[in-house]
Amino acid sequence: MAVYVDKQRNRYRGMVMCHMLADTLEELHAMADRIGMRREWFQGDASTPHYDVCLTRRSLAIQYGAVEIGRRETVALIRRLRLLRYVSA
Repeated sequence: MAVYVDKQRNRYRGMVMCHMLADTLEELHAMADRIGMRREWFQGDASTPHYDVCLTRRSLAIQYGAVEIGRRETVALIRRLRLLRYVSA
């Protein structure tokens, strides 16, 4: 089980953001709490639950054990998470 941050760089309100995802919601929220994210920033209604994180918090997440992943790994992770959610339903 792990938390992941992608290598995307999306501009938003003067910041540069990426995505933080995890194998479980518990892990995702625990990391978010650890790096100072507000729960209201959680994007649970998105196609894949995640947080958008700025580069500073991304660096903190990596320091605390998050795994950096590229585009292909991100797509594979999202597919796996969706499949698990489908199978669990």
